[in-house]
Amino acid sequence: KTTTFDVTTSDTTVYTTPAGVTTVVLLAQVSNVDPSNEVSVSANHLRSGTYTSIIKETTIPVNDAVTLLTGKLILQTGDSFTVSADHNSRAQLILSYLETANA
Repeated sequence: KTTTFDVTTSDTTVYTTPAGVTTVVLLAQVSNVDPSNEVSVSANHLRSGTYTSIIKETTIPVNDAVTLLTGKLILQTGDSFTVSADHNSRAQLILSYLETANA
C-alpha cells in the first residue's frame, strides 16, 4: 500500500498499524515542493505513548527529497508513524508499506 500526505507544522500521525497486523515500512520519502524555500522535516515512531525520532529537523533543499529510512521499519499493532515540518505547504510524504496479518 502507499499513502501520500501533505506535511504540516503539526506532528501528525500518518499511519497506525491496525489490530492483528504487523507492518513493514518499505519507503518513507519527503519531497520539498516549494519552488523557492527549503523545508525542515522530522519523523517519529510512536509506540505506547513513547516517541522515537527517525529523523529530526533535517533540511531539504529546493527541488530535492530525503529518504527518511535507510532500511525497513517494522511497526507492531498500535505503532504509528508521525511527521512534521517547519512550514506548511512545503513538503509531501510518500509512505509505502506492507501489512501482514499476525498468526
